Amino acid sequence: MDDLAALLRSKGLRNTGQRRAVLGALKDNPHATAPDLEVGLGVGKASSGLSRQGLYNVLEDLTRANLIRCIEPAGSPARYELRVGDNHHHLVCRQCGRVEDIDCAVGAAPCLDPAEDKGFAIEEAEITWWGLCASCKAK
Repeated sequence: MDDLAALLRSKGLRNTGQRRAVLGALKDNPHATAPDLEVGLGVGKASSGLSRQGLYNVLEDLTRANLIRCIEPAGSPARYELRVGDNHHHLVCRQCGRVEDIDCAVGAAPCLDPAEDKGFAIEEAEITWWGLCASCKAK
């Protein structure tokens, strides 16, 4: 947990047990939804020290500090991941909802250049590939 404390301090955030707990949970469960985290962290139980609103506040703080990334695949609740600041995208299973990271084939962000930028300074392109994961395909 010392590395999590240092990570929080490096972004100017207070090192709290709740923030460390959420970061730790995301290490173990990449692409978790807030409800996934609620269950995993025992939100609302006296032993967790974290309320539902507290969890959402922590997720917002960590996202703003660029310690976690929020992705929102179509038809899916928001999901959170620790992998930030690199150029990766996602594979999503249409049947079970499993999400996997996939590196960009091009390497430099953004991976795609639009035909026209309309005056925007484009920083990032989000790509999601949809299909069936190996487990669902085998069924």
